[in-house]
Amino acid sequence: MPRTLPARRIPRHHLSVRRPTRGRRVPGPPTPVRLSDLILGLLGVTLLGGLALMAAATLIGRALTLDGALVP
Repeated sequence: MPRTLPARRIPRHHLSVRRPTRGRRVPGPPTPVRLSDLILGLLGVTLLGGLALMAAATLIGRALTLDGALVP
């Protein structure tokens, strides 16, 4: 005879990212870092580097045009 399904929904863990607690209460090795966290961190660093390069190029371009170096 087949088992009956529970009438109540089975609770699941929340899928949102939780803020890490301050300090670890459980002794032992640290929890491993997920690959998705590493990829997002690398993407953030890359975007910030690109933004810094664009700002530097803009400042250099303005400095050259203000000095008259690019004006014939």
